[in-house]
Amino acid sequence: MPSDPLAPLLELADVAPAMQQARAAVDAAMRHRALRRSGGPVAAEVALRTSVASAALDTHGFDLEGVRAGVVTDPVVQGALRATAALDGLTATWTRAPRQALAKLHTLIARDVVGPAELGRPVDPDAVPRLDGLAALVTGDTSAPVLLQAAVVHGELLALKAFAGPNGVVARSAARLTLVAGGLDPRGLLAMDVGHRAREPEYVGSANAFATGTPDGLRSWLRHYAAAAERAAEELVEICDKVSAG
Repeated sequence: MPSDPLAPLLELADVAPAMQQARAAVDAAMRHRALRRSGGPVAAEVALRTSVASAALDTHGFDLEGVRAGVVTDPVVQGALRATAALDGLTATWTRAPRQALAKLHTLIARDVVGPAELGRPVDPDAVPRLDGLAALVTGDTSAPVLLQAAVVHGELLALKAFAGPNGVVARSAARLTLVAGGLDPRGLLAMDVGHRAREPEYVGSANAFATGTPDGLRSWLRHYAAAAERAAEELVEICDKVSAG
């Protein structure tokens, strides 16, 4: 049997315990009593917050309340919102034809940012082999924890800069899609991009470190990812508490 290509990542110092701790925090947040009766409002608030945070990480930062009120028409913010709304409908495509799902995400995100000829296709032909390798992972070449898979999807897409315009929003959307399709966050309740935004200097630094491909660089990114997931779990609890309080 071929070896799991992501298994060595779990052997990097502190990575497996960090992933386990993050998973425990996520699972605990998902058991919040508010989700039994107010899951819809919570999911809507998570979608808003994580979309705004993702756009901000691509230098399109806007006030959350302004976006909520509908007065922000920035195309990257609007693209991030469209992508988040589409995640549930793309889960089956992601596990079967991830390149097709990526094309759809890019089209949703960048349709008002780049020209029609650039939508849905890599801008760098040299990125295609690595995108194919990433697609193979998504369609079943690994049994690594879903959070680890999402971290690799996210890091690879950031490093490749494969898509024109807001490539970072595409990477973050694909990572969240991995969490939804993989069953860690089937209802889209984890505001991962709020976690990344809360630790933005670390996010940027560790993403650059991941791109080097060194063991230390990979470890830095994976530990950041686990910490961001814990922050996202805290955000979910805060939203649930607020909804419960009325």
